Amino acid sequence: MAAVGALSVETRPPRVVLVTHYYPAHRGGVERIAGQLAERLAAAGAARIEWHASDCDAPPAPAHGLEPHPASSWNWAERRLGLPYPVWSLAALRRLWRACRDADVVHVHDCLYLCCVVAFAAAWRGGRPVLVTQHIGHVPYRNPLLRALLGAANRVLGRWVLGGAEQVVFESESVRAYFSRLVHFRRPPLLVQNGVDTELFLPAPPEQRLQLRARLGVPPATPLLLFLGRFVEKKGLPVLRELARRLPHARLLLAGWGPLDPADWRLSNVMVVRSPGTGELAALYQAADLLLLPSVGEGFPLSVQEAMACGTPALIGAETAAGCPHADAALLAEATGGADTAERWSARLEALLASPQILAELRPRAARFAREHWSWEQCTARYAELLRAAAVPR
Repeated sequence: MAAVGALSVETRPPRVVLVTHYYPAHRGGVERIAGQLAERLAAAGAARIEWHASDCDAPPAPAHGLEPHPASSWNWAERRLGLPYPVWSLAALRRLWRACRDADVVHVHDCLYLCCVVAFAAAWRGGRPVLVTQHIGHVPYRNPLLRALLGAANRVLGRWVLGGAEQVVFESESVRAYFSRLVHFRRPPLLVQNGVDTELFLPAPPEQRLQLRARLGVPPATPLLLFLGRFVEKKGLPVLRELARRLPHARLLLAGWGPLDPADWRLSNVMVVRSPGTGELAALYQAADLLLLPSVGEGFPLSVQEAMACGTPALIGAETAAGCPHADAALLAEATGGADTAERWSARLEALLASPQILAELRPRAARFAREHWSWEQCTARYAELLRAAAVPR
């Protein structure tokens, strides 16, 4: 049995090499989720984590049980194409390879990133167990070449990595269903939904909501629709542009970053908040009447969970909503991906805005669901159990 000094992996926190494409400062949902989980596991003494991610952004400060190892990388694909796929230097990949060979467990988030594939290969070669958290399934890109490449990658790399992992965890039921058609898993894949920081993301009193809207320059009677995420095609930016054009009486606030610039639409009812920090997010959710996410190829985004925790209802794609089927009473869903998406979403929004009591009644229901179902404490405890189980030699 592997041991450090006199302590076996059954009695000491496992040494975990965590691999993500970016650090949380990049602001994407996957890396923010990974960061919350890593910090909580380390603080609880459930794991000693060595975190490898791209140096595109500042790493988190080292803490007891959590040591970041920024990897020299090239992020051209995201800057030019909106495709978040950093490529690491050979030196960074060699360092990652050595770390994975010495770990008790290797934990990777999503299976197609180069760094995650290399981490899996190193762990497989060294006989180390791998835990994979898979967030994303198939993305139906408009570009047929991109769509075909992603499908082939999922069938080849996805099948290899997910099929060879000690344990695979999905945070979305729809993503689990997609990969279950492609992969023969070593063990039944698990569904563990992400937690939400309900001390930060919580409903605001009516008076505070009015103040937040006033700071944004939104009158009390004007509907405020919020989008939060990357400004890319996959997230539904073309649909949002058409919705803003069709709903001139509503204010559309787009908060995020990316190669598409909503300011170029030159629509008077569109507001842009670029790269909001974590401290700004709660205020944006609380001020909004409704979160819009007409995206495709999602898991179950953190922005939806955070908005609902703030009492803000969310209208999202039907496929995305299927990722959390037991939330259907607290969510609004509409199909995405067809040529008539904007038309159907516009009609749905017109009906909702014409009956504001529907959204008002949904606010407490959404917040209550988030508090009752999305607990970081439960999520962290489940991952601590999985990491310890994977670390014990069989």
